[in-house]
Amino acid sequence: MAISASPTTQPEVTDSYARLEEKVLERDQRGASQIFYDLVRAGRPLPELVREIVRIHAPYTHVPYHQRLDDGVVRFVNNDHCFLSSRASTDLMKLLRPELAYLPLAQTIWYVPTGLDPWNQLLGKMPGHYVRLYELKFEGKPPLPHIHWSDQQPLAIEGTFPEKLNAWLTLVQRGEVINAYRVFLGLWHEVVGDEARRTQLLAHLVFAGLIDVQDRVLHNRSYTTGHKSYRARATVQLARMVGWEHAGSVLYAGVPDMAVGPRWHSTYEMACLVVQNILGGKDQEFLGNDGALSPVESLALLEALLSGEEPGYIDLIVALLRSGKGLRQIIDTIQLGSAQLILETGDPNSYSMPQHSYEYCNNVRWFFDSFEHPHRLKLLFVAAAFVNRSAHHQMHTPDNGPIKIESPRGAETMSSHELLQRLDDALMGLRAFEAVNWTAAYLQAGHDRAALVETLATGAAKTGNDPHNQELGICLLEDYAHSTARDRDRLLLACAKHTAGHRKYGDHLEAYRRFSEAFAVRA
Repeated sequence: MAISASPTTQPEVTDSYARLEEKVLERDQRGASQIFYDLVRAGRPLPELVREIVRIHAPYTHVPYHQRLDDGVVRFVNNDHCFLSSRASTDLMKLLRPELAYLPLAQTIWYVPTGLDPWNQLLGKMPGHYVRLYELKFEGKPPLPHIHWSDQQPLAIEGTFPEKLNAWLTLVQRGEVINAYRVFLGLWHEVVGDEARRTQLLAHLVFAGLIDVQDRVLHNRSYTTGHKSYRARATVQLARMVGWEHAGSVLYAGVPDMAVGPRWHSTYEMACLVVQNILGGKDQEFLGNDGALSPVESLALLEALLSGEEPGYIDLIVALLRSGKGLRQIIDTIQLGSAQLILETGDPNSYSMPQHSYEYCNNVRWFFDSFEHPHRLKLLFVAAAFVNRSAHHQMHTPDNGPIKIESPRGAETMSSHELLQRLDDALMGLRAFEAVNWTAAYLQAGHDRAALVETLATGAAKTGNDPHNQELGICLLEDYAHSTARDRDRLLLACAKHTAGHRKYGDHLEAYRRFSEAFAVRA
């Protein structure tokens, strides 16, 4: 199943995508999967597959607001996982053996029919992922999902390019969804052929997502959990994959949501005031820092994040910056704190804050590596605040806490292959703490890390029914590959813990079994 690259518009292919769209709108997971398998067998290029998947779900994965007030009770309305799943899939597939390369995207196809119109799912008017717990029954064909935000035409505005970027971000802040989207499309058309300005525009898109993080976590269900930054990143990466000239559906899937409420900028405001009042507004002077954290500095920051309160971690980050420590080195340490929260999560329903704070940290690191945005340093304080609040949440939520990691009995006599077999069995059996211990045993034995990474990636790809399995798997493995932290092995342990421990819906291996049967994949 080689990944080719050139799209085509052959009639039979167009018909296949029309039938795929029909099955998705019928919420027919099996039918949609069979058509996807046929497209893969036909050698359809990956950019084309992704472009068409996004085109199909883009109109139906927006919501009018990420919060509901039903009978006086605040309810959270989820963000689009269909879009995020495609982004995670295209990165995860690079870590798998060739015959499994398309399994992550097959998981996306399996999920998409269940992810449409979450707003009406929560009202009981629509079947899908977000009403699994309510066991709603629908006779015959389900109703068509609603389009909450229609696609738009570009709107050109006056001013210099920086002024236009600022005008767009102001519209986002004010919640003017349609105007903000139209202005972005106008800017997109303006930068055609201008790579430098396109990069600025995309950086500002992701920045708009990264500064939108809720200001409390404990006893709170109406939050953004950094999802807008994940959506913005998916927009950038998938638009690049399908080609800038073919990115219309990708922009439609990702950009309008930046302005959808509620919008939370108070944590970013804290970061701005820290830079202004404590660092003298001179954050630009620290952007070139590249110093590594000492073991003592790393431990102090982790303790401040996981068991301290504000302004402890703020003061430590300020001190680290003043002493020449690098932005990447600091975020890599903050990531360890978030990974530790995943390791210390006990109940399958308690992963939300650790997994979202980790994905946020992962996106900040990716942002540092992808763009030279002038305000990127401030995001260190936002990421640290997110992890600190997640730690506070876990501390005051039952069944979470420190765990003992130890090699299983007899592990020292096993070969690397046997250890990986035991790990895979624990992952698929959803025995989270056992999966961590087998990972630790493999690491302690000093075996080849590449084989361990592939096993963990495969475990994440095999586990379906919720894209968080693929998203967090690739985030942790991606960061392990480039982390500067001395204790980066913690990311591998956390990857095993999350894949086996995060809440599953229905038969979490059904999509994997169907894919394996379709392509005669060996065990």
